[in-house]
Amino acid sequence: MPEVFVAAGSNIRPRAHLRRAVAALAAAYPGMRISRAWSNAAVGFAGDDFINLVVAFDTDESMTKVLERLKAVEESSGRERGAKKWAPRTLDLDLLLYGDRVGQFPGATLPRADLAERAYVLGPLAELAPKHRHPVLGATFGALWKDFDRSSHALREVSLDGED
Repeated sequence: MPEVFVAAGSNIRPRAHLRRAVAALAAAYPGMRISRAWSNAAVGFAGDDFINLVVAFDTDESMTKVLERLKAVEESSGRERGAKKWAPRTLDLDLLLYGDRVGQFPGATLPRADLAERAYVLGPLAELAPKHRHPVLGATFGALWKDFDRSSHALREVSLDGED
Protein backbone atom coordinates (compact mmCIF):
# COMPACT_ATOMS: atom_id res chain seq x y z
CA MET A 1 0.00 0.00 0.00
CA PRO A 2 1.38 3.40 -0.86
CA GLU A 3 1.90 5.98 1.84
CA VAL A 4 0.14 9.19 0.93
CA PHE A 5 0.94 12.71 2.15
CA VAL A 6 -1.57 15.55 1.82
CA ALA A 7 -1.11 19.23 2.70
CA ALA A 8 -4.13 20.96 4.20
CA GLY A 9 -4.52 24.72 4.52
CA SER A 10 -7.14 27.37 5.09
CA ASN A 11 -7.39 31.08 5.81
CA ILE A 12 -11.18 31.41 5.97
CA ARG A 13 -12.40 30.08 9.34
CA PRO A 14 -9.29 27.88 9.21
CA ARG A 15 -9.68 26.03 12.50
CA ALA A 16 -13.24 24.95 11.74
CA HIS A 17 -12.46 23.90 8.16
CA LEU A 18 -9.28 22.06 9.10
CA ARG A 19 -10.94 20.23 12.00
CA ARG A 20 -13.71 19.10 9.64
CA ALA A 21 -11.21 18.01 6.98
CA VAL A 22 -9.05 16.10 9.46
CA ALA A 23 -12.13 14.31 10.83
CA ALA A 24 -13.35 13.37 7.33
CA LEU A 25 -9.95 12.08 6.26
CA ALA A 26 -9.40 10.19 9.53
CA ALA A 27 -12.76 8.46 9.04
CA ALA A 28 -11.77 7.42 5.52
CA TYR A 29 -8.18 6.48 6.38
CA PRO A 30 -7.92 4.84 9.83
CA GLY A 31 -4.47 5.22 11.31
CA MET A 32 -3.95 8.58 9.63
CA ARG A 33 -1.18 10.66 11.18
CA ILE A 34 -1.32 14.44 11.46
CA SER A 35 1.41 17.02 11.90
CA ARG A 36 1.20 19.98 14.19
CA ALA A 37 -0.67 22.97 12.77
CA TRP A 38 1.21 26.10 11.75
CA SER A 39 0.15 29.66 11.04
CA ASN A 40 1.90 31.63 8.32
CA ALA A 41 1.35 34.72 6.22
CA ALA A 42 -0.51 34.34 2.94
CA VAL A 43 1.86 33.69 0.04
CA GLY A 44 1.23 35.30 -3.36
CA PHE A 45 -1.47 37.74 -2.20
CA ALA A 46 -2.40 40.02 0.70
CA GLY A 47 -4.82 38.24 3.00
CA ASP A 48 -5.41 36.68 6.39
CA ASP A 49 -2.86 34.22 7.69
CA PHE A 50 -3.24 30.58 6.74
CA ILE A 51 -3.17 27.61 9.05
CA ASN A 52 -1.46 24.60 7.48
CA LEU A 53 -0.69 21.01 8.37
CA VAL A 54 0.12 17.71 6.66
CA VAL A 55 -1.59 14.35 7.03
CA ALA A 56 -0.19 10.93 6.15
CA PHE A 57 -1.95 7.62 5.61
CA ASP A 58 -1.58 4.27 3.91
CA THR A 59 -4.27 3.28 1.44
CA ASP A 60 -5.08 0.72 -1.17
CA GLU A 61 -7.22 3.30 -2.99
CA SER A 62 -6.07 4.45 -6.39
CA MET A 63 -4.60 7.91 -6.74
CA THR A 64 -7.72 8.89 -8.70
CA LYS A 65 -9.95 7.83 -5.80
CA VAL A 66 -7.81 9.71 -3.27
CA LEU A 67 -7.97 12.86 -5.42
CA GLU A 68 -11.75 12.51 -5.73
CA ARG A 69 -12.07 12.21 -1.96
CA LEU A 70 -9.86 15.27 -1.41
CA LYS A 71 -12.01 17.32 -3.79
CA ALA A 72 -15.20 16.15 -2.08
CA VAL A 73 -13.85 17.19 1.34
CA GLU A 74 -12.82 20.59 -0.09
CA GLU A 75 -16.26 21.09 -1.61
CA SER A 76 -17.98 20.13 1.67
CA SER A 77 -16.13 23.10 3.19
CA GLY A 78 -17.39 25.50 0.53
CA ARG A 79 -14.36 25.44 -1.75
CA GLU A 80 -15.30 27.01 -5.07
CA ARG A 81 -13.74 25.56 -8.20
CA GLY A 82 -12.35 28.05 -10.64
CA ALA A 83 -11.43 30.64 -7.99
CA LYS A 84 -8.21 32.62 -8.44
CA LYS A 85 -5.08 30.63 -7.66
CA TRP A 86 -3.61 33.11 -5.19
CA ALA A 87 -6.67 33.96 -3.10
CA PRO A 88 -8.30 33.19 0.26
CA ARG A 89 -9.37 29.56 0.70
CA THR A 90 -11.90 27.79 2.89
CA LEU A 91 -9.88 24.62 2.38
CA ASP A 92 -7.03 23.52 0.18
CA LEU A 93 -6.05 19.83 0.13
CA ASP A 94 -3.00 19.14 -2.02
CA LEU A 95 -1.62 15.71 -2.79
CA LEU A 96 2.11 15.93 -2.06
CA LEU A 97 3.20 12.31 -2.44
CA TYR A 98 1.53 9.06 -3.39
CA GLY A 99 4.04 6.35 -2.61
CA ASP A 100 7.13 6.81 -4.73
CA ARG A 101 5.31 7.92 -7.88
CA VAL A 102 6.97 10.61 -9.95
CA GLY A 103 5.52 12.39 -12.96
CA GLN A 104 2.40 13.91 -14.44
CA PHE A 105 -0.84 12.13 -13.61
CA PRO A 106 -4.46 13.10 -14.21
CA GLY A 107 -5.15 15.72 -11.55
CA ALA A 108 -1.68 15.74 -9.99
CA THR A 109 2.01 16.25 -10.54
CA LEU A 110 4.07 14.13 -8.15
CA PRO A 111 5.87 14.95 -6.08
CA ARG A 112 4.16 18.32 -5.70
CA ALA A 113 6.56 20.74 -7.34
CA ASP A 114 6.78 23.30 -4.52
CA LEU A 115 6.88 20.97 -1.53
CA ALA A 116 10.58 21.66 -0.86
CA GLU A 117 10.11 25.42 -1.37
CA ARG A 118 7.28 26.19 1.06
CA ALA A 119 7.95 26.14 4.80
CA TYR A 120 4.29 25.49 5.55
CA VAL A 121 4.49 22.24 3.55
CA LEU A 122 8.08 21.07 4.11
CA GLY A 123 8.12 21.64 7.89
CA PRO A 124 5.01 19.55 8.66
CA LEU A 125 6.08 16.92 6.11
CA ALA A 126 9.52 16.66 7.73
CA GLU A 127 7.80 16.28 11.11
CA LEU A 128 5.82 13.26 9.88
CA ALA A 129 8.45 11.68 7.65
CA PRO A 130 11.94 12.99 8.47
CA LYS A 131 13.71 9.92 7.04
CA HIS A 132 11.66 9.64 3.84
CA ARG A 133 13.54 10.73 0.76
CA HIS A 134 12.25 13.24 -1.73
CA PRO A 135 11.72 11.01 -4.79
CA VAL A 136 13.42 13.50 -7.14
CA LEU A 137 15.92 15.43 -4.99
CA GLY A 138 17.10 12.33 -3.11
CA ALA A 139 17.58 14.13 0.21
CA THR A 140 15.49 13.23 3.24
CA PHE A 141 12.70 15.59 4.22
CA GLY A 142 14.43 16.04 7.57
CA ALA A 143 17.63 17.18 5.85
CA LEU A 144 15.74 19.46 3.46
CA TRP A 145 13.96 21.07 6.43
CA LYS A 146 17.20 21.40 8.42
CA ASP A 147 18.79 23.27 5.49
CA PHE A 148 15.70 25.36 4.69
CA ASP A 149 16.05 29.15 5.06
CA ARG A 150 13.27 29.79 7.56
CA SER A 151 14.04 33.49 8.03
CA SER A 152 11.75 34.53 5.18
CA HIS A 153 9.08 31.91 5.90
CA ALA A 154 8.00 32.46 9.49
CA LEU A 155 5.81 29.73 10.98
CA ARG A 156 4.02 29.88 14.31
CA GLU A 157 2.65 26.72 15.91
CA VAL A 158 -1.08 26.99 16.62
CA SER A 159 -3.86 24.83 17.97
CA LEU A 160 -6.90 23.82 15.93
CA ASP A 161 -8.99 24.17 19.08
CA GLY A 162 -11.17 27.21 19.60
CA GLU A 163 -12.93 29.63 17.32
CA ASP A 164 -11.56 31.47 14.33
